[in-house]
Amino acid sequence: MDISRNSRVSDVATEAPATIRIFQAHGIDFCCGGKRPLAEACAERGLDVDLVVTELRSVVPVTGDGRNWQEAPLPELIGHIQRRFHEPLRAELPRLGAMMEKVAIRHGDHLPQTLHPLQAAFTELAEDMLQHMAKEDAVLFPAIAALAAGGPGAGPSLSQPIAVMEAEHDEAGRLLSLMRELTGDYTPPEWACPTFRGLYYGLAELERDMHVHVHLENNVLFPRAASFAHEAVG
Repeated sequence: MDISRNSRVSDVATEAPATIRIFQAHGIDFCCGGKRPLAEACAERGLDVDLVVTELRSVVPVTGDGRNWQEAPLPELIGHIQRRFHEPLRAELPRLGAMMEKVAIRHGDHLPQTLHPLQAAFTELAEDMLQHMAKEDAVLFPAIAALAAGGPGAGPSLSQPIAVMEAEHDEAGRLLSLMRELTGDYTPPEWACPTFRGLYYGLAELERDMHVHVHLENNVLFPRAASFAHEAVG
């Protein structure tokens, strides 16, 4: 693809998944806030857009995870999202929650303005995401798969559940941003114990994965499903 300062961030990430690591390195939102030109996104971060464009162009020949999800069958994309993100999250969120509780009990009195609101934000995020994924797996994803298979009546019912999922993605993004702000970009204090450091590392990795997860749904799966639905009722 031809990447320029006017290219939309989400379009670049969608067509060239290898660029995602560059967006992540520069702190550029490519999922919920990705529907804007590179120039605007770079200006917000104080970045030289021409240098960023050069970086992005340098990795375009690389295929990321080896699959073009814009062209893959929708059931295959759904299966990838469930295996790569949903299943690991169901294991990782309780693990991080246990670490969070241990760190909050041990060090909460030393950093009450950080750890207590951090624990509250994480708990809200974890509860929301577990419910969110359950709804996608039980309702929305089967409906999209049925639509892709030519199932009757699937199309018109997708717009509302997609809108709900996107709104929940926005809320998850808000909580992730709050967690990063509270922790100073997940920088543990010098005296932090291994569990404390492991918690911050795990939360940072959670955020990275969540950005890719939401990007695949908001910018690839949902628009393709909506297009299918439009054709079905057209």
